[in-house]
Amino acid sequence: MADKRMDPRNKSVFTTGEVAQVCKVSQQTVIRCFDSGRLKGFRVPGSRFRRIPRDALITFMKANEIPLDQLESGKRRVLVVDDDEAIVEMFSELLQRDGRFDIRTASSGYQAGIITEQFRPDILLLDFKLPDINGTNVCRTIRSNPKFGHVKIIIISGVADPDEVQELMAAGADEFIRKPFDINDVISRVAELVNAA
Repeated sequence: MADKRMDPRNKSVFTTGEVAQVCKVSQQTVIRCFDSGRLKGFRVPGSRFRRIPRDALITFMKANEIPLDQLESGKRRVLVVDDDEAIVEMFSELLQRDGRFDIRTASSGYQAGIITEQFRPDILLLDFKLPDINGTNVCRTIRSNPKFGHVKIIIISGVADPDEVQELMAAGADEFIRKPFDINDVISRVAELVNAA
């Protein structure tokens, strides 16, 4: 099985060799573009190695009309965040079987933050009460970062009073779904929110 970290769709920082592969040009061309400032990035301290962040690579590819298909699977990226393994497993299995989604999972707010940075989900299915943080704080954190302005957030919970639901929506949640729920309704709503045809 291929290592997911080597897949360009999952990387957040690239070497010049990886950029050359993604852009289908020589590594020398990439280095020249980097050294001339046309391709933004940074040097690894104490070495000659150059690194290119994902955002800078996408900007460069768009400016040079290089197709982004190497970076995009065409599937919508879903991050399922819940400390209930049965719920995580059910969502993962059904969303994967659907075929339109690429899924990652997290069982805590801390884990969700790290995976959001790397995976850049299109949508979060988020449990309201996580072991380390509540959904309101996760929403605020995501909404405070302009990089994640496009991310949709569906909060799923069996325990939230109307005031908490109001607070969640104010913090940036797009939808609140109460447990128990109809799994097919949730998947339809995910597809609608991320325009997965």
